[in-house]
Order: sequence, then C-alpha cells, then structure tokens
Amino acid sequence: MAVKKFTQEQIEHLKGNPYVTSVTENYINYSETFKELFWNDYQSGMSPSMIFYKYGFDLKVIDNKRRNNFTYRIKKEAERSAGFKDTRKGNSGRPITKDLTPEEQIARLKHKNKILQQENDFLKRVRSINRKQLSKMQRIKEQEKNTN
Repeated sequence: MAVKKFTQEQIEHLKGNPYVTSVTENYINYSETFKELFWNDYQSGMSPSMIFYKYGFDLKVIDNKRRNNFTYRIKKEAERSAGFKDTRKGNSGRPITKDLTPEEQIARLKHKNKILQQENDFLKRVRSINRKQLSKMQRIKEQEKNTN
C-alpha cells in the first residue's frame, strides 16, 4: 500500500508546529517533548485523535493510519531504557570497542579468532582442491601427448 505523501502546503503547515522537528513529503519527526506529552495524555485516557488536535495538528493531514502508527511507536519507545530520545544519531551500527570490559574484549577476540580459523580452513581446502585439479589436468595432458 502506498504511503500518502504530504503536499508542499501541508509540509509548510506542519513545519510551523512547535512539536515537529522535521518534515518531508513522506514522514514527520516529532519532538521529544511532544512524544512525552502524547504519552502522558494517552496514559490518562485521551484518544490519539484528541491529543493530536490538542497540540495543533490538523486531523486531515495526520490521518488515522499515521496516528495509529505513531501510537504504536510511542508504546514501543516508552518501554525502551532511552525513552523517547532519538537514538539514531548515536547508533552507527558498528559496536564501540572503547568501553568494553576485559571479559567482553576477550570474548570478541576469541570469536574473531574462530572466524579467522574457519576462513583459513576453507582456503586450505580450496587450495587443495585446486592443486588436485591442476595435477589431474597435467596427467591428462601427458597422457594425450603419449597417445599422439
């Protein structure tokens, strides 16, 4: 199902809302403040539609599907230890090795060593197979020379 894109007019209107950090035609980033306010109001029993309306969002622009998806994400974020904080900037996907305990460093090095050993074993098998194939081809060539 296609994502409903925002028009340029809707984008400008959303940018004017203090609870929006950024907007494109495909998505909205809400501020941490709004997420906390939303969660508090949601916990007190307000519906998502009423909460969005309360904080100045046009319900025609933020349709039901977007409100439901946002509510689902907020529930998940409330369970996280980081809370509503945007953690995308701090997580590059590559684990940080500076803050590891010695036990963790040893475990990582052992794992890396095991992987390298497996790679070496694989390469040894490949070389062995290649040598066998080469010697077999040489024998076949010698037999052809002898028969001719």
